Amino acid sequence: MSDSAPAQLTISSKTYSAWSLRGWLLCRLAGLDIEEKQVLNDAANRAELLLLSPSVLVPRLSHDGASVWDTLAIAEYLNEKFPDAGLLPEDAIARAHCRSISGEIHSGFTNLRSALPMNLKVRHESFPIFSGARPDIERIETIWEDCLDTYRGPFLFGKKPTIADAMYAPVTRRFITYAVPMSGQLRAYCETIEKWSPMAEWIAAAHAEPEDIEELDVEF
Repeated sequence: MSDSAPAQLTISSKTYSAWSLRGWLLCRLAGLDIEEKQVLNDAANRAELLLLSPSVLVPRLSHDGASVWDTLAIAEYLNEKFPDAGLLPEDAIARAHCRSISGEIHSGFTNLRSALPMNLKVRHESFPIFSGARPDIERIETIWEDCLDTYRGPFLFGKKPTIADAMYAPVTRRFITYAVPMSGQLRAYCETIEKWSPMAEWIAAAHAEPEDIEELDVEF
């Protein structure tokens, strides 16, 4: 990393912003020290974000002169800059699998996002799930089961977390928050992510946020 300026990650609310969480976890996986710049949901902050990137997207990583604001682009950038960090599996077939399921969560599951929004401060004992979200839930369960059966856990691609775990971490929390019924295998995976030290650190910080923070709604 350049000595002239530290890396900076622009994020939104830690309570509500799934994309910010993904970007932050990716930086942790890479071992990149970052300064956090939190920009919340009001007109002045949107104007500031426009100066940073024309598409008003978070998270946004600034590092060594590069500005990267798409979550998968951040993942690939960090993998290039820190190839020994293990963001992707060593095996070529597993790497292809990891990239595929990471791309799937990045571009899909819109019904799940709408029906079960991320909120790290609440926990429901039961919750009515919109029928349109059930195919998304079933597909995610299939993805997780396939990975855990193939690579033997406790993370999706074996003993160490990868890009895929960072991408699906907000979903594990959604499943916990909204009491989505799961098999023992999938519940154990969600608990693994819950106890993963960077995830636990983020959740603790979310609980310390003011109650009136809103999610930046332009972050696709």
